[in-house]
Parts: sequence; C-alpha cells; structure tokens
Amino acid sequence: MLKGLLEHIGIEPGRLNFSWISSAEATKFVDVAQQVAASVKALGPARYLIKKRAEVA
Repeated sequence: MLKGLLEHIGIEPGRLNFSWISSAEATKFVDVAQQVAASVKALGPARYLIKKRAEVA
C-alpha cells in the first residue's frame, strides 16, 4: 500500500526497501545496505527532483 502511494506521488518503487534485520545480524545489514545502495544508484537521479529545462523556441 505504501509503495503504491509513493509511486502515485512520483517516487519509483525501487527507491523503497523494507528489511527486517536483527541487531545481531551485522553481516545481513551490510549486505542489504549494499544492495539498496546499488539499486538506487542504478536508478540514477530521482525524476521528481530533476528540474525540466525550458524549451527555447
């Protein structure tokens, strides 16, 4: 439901990630953080943050 709402307001679903990680799972935290960083980097800049250039006639 939250992902659908975020997509509706222009935030790509790939920019949101939920993971349950215990405080005892440091290795899992590192893996998930690296995966999330890589997927967001692959998406590039957020479309809603990029100003559109005015077309010059």
